[in-house]
Amino acid sequence: MPDLEGLPGAARITRGLREAGEGRATADALLVAIAAGRLRELGLPVPNAETLGRDAELALYALLCQVADDPYAAYNAALAELDSFLSSLEARRRATA
Repeated sequence: MPDLEGLPGAARITRGLREAGEGRATADALLVAIAAGRLRELGLPVPNAETLGRDAELALYALLCQVADDPYAAYNAALAELDSFLSSLEARRRATA
């Protein structure tokens, strides 16, 4: 597994990978399910992605509707954090290749 130390959103992604492995459909697990393909390409195993990944975007938004004051803003922030994490991990991978 690649070193995630210092990457933006690494704690959230690590938590999401763990929760996905436990089969829990948490916001973080759904977030990693959304990006399962890219995460796997970058060397991160994403367990249960097929189960969680079915309509993960809709499931994440529905979950945020239950817990966030502004689910639209929370959804967009989560996706932006995911994108930042993926871009940073890709850049780190290129730099070490």
